Amino acid sequence: MKYKDYYATLGVERSASEEDIKKAYRKLARKYHPDVSKEKDAEEKFKEVGEAYEVLKDVEKRAAYDQMGSYQPGQDFRPPPDWGDRFGGEAGSQGFQDLGDIDLFDLLAGLNRGRTRGARGDAEFRMPGQDFEARVQVRLDDVINGVVIDIATATTEMGQDGAVRRVTRPVKVRIPKGATDGQRLRVPGKGGQGMGGGRTGDLYLDIRLEPHELYKVDGHDLYLEVPAAPWEAALGANVEIPTPTGKVSLKIPPGSRAGQKLRVRGRGLPRPHGGESGDLYAVLQLVTPSVLSEAEKELYGKLAQASSFNPRGHFG
Repeated sequence: MKYKDYYATLGVERSASEEDIKKAYRKLARKYHPDVSKEKDAEEKFKEVGEAYEVLKDVEKRAAYDQMGSYQPGQDFRPPPDWGDRFGGEAGSQGFQDLGDIDLFDLLAGLNRGRTRGARGDAEFRMPGQDFEARVQVRLDDVINGVVIDIATATTEMGQDGAVRRVTRPVKVRIPKGATDGQRLRVPGKGGQGMGGGRTGDLYLDIRLEPHELYKVDGHDLYLEVPAAPWEAALGANVEIPTPTGKVSLKIPPGSRAGQKLRVRGRGLPRPHGGESGDLYAVLQLVTPSVLSEAEKELYGKLAQASSFNPRGHFG
């Protein structure tokens, strides 16, 4: 059996108090947690630190470990002859005839098997789970009506055996009606698992709207380019335009110009908590026919002769 110096792993003296051991573990667990650490071999070091703490925080395990004596890390050793009779465990009083394949931590873990763990074990140190960040792309219809989506979160956890594992979990989250592009939504309790009974972390969603073929989004307002014929802009017209909640009639005033914005109140995106919806702005785009009939050419010619309008008059 190979010796492990748990005191050296935590960086404390063999005479360290329970409080000193807990503080040392707290510091090292944060330093080497694989979700946040940039240290080399952080995952392996995190496992070693957790294993050392599991042994030294337990009064019985620590006493049994101390009675084994002190050796060089990695050195082959055997506990004293009466160790098994004094501390029990899976080896019992068999005299440890063959300990070559037994891991020291597994041997010490066997001391508590069949015994209910005391309440103080998990309460000695509580480390909250990590908060997760996820970018979520949603459609315009999703923020108009709200939607439930599935995403996957990955976290690092240490099991009862001290092994560090990367765990992926599916999570259902609701994007509420009225969410906006760039909004950060908090989903409580969907982050990383805490240690020692610590609370689970939270999941933060970075909402991104997928580009829409018709609308441009600005907060809760929408912008829609509306093509208009020259005579519609000059004479005025009522035209039908789409909105996210159905078609409406838009009045184009006489003498409208290209780029002019016409507001349609309350036809933008909904606001959260039942507030008034944003507005839709129709941006006029003048469109001339690319193919003219002979009759249309004749009419345009008469208009050119009759009109005194000079679109370049400001040139001087």
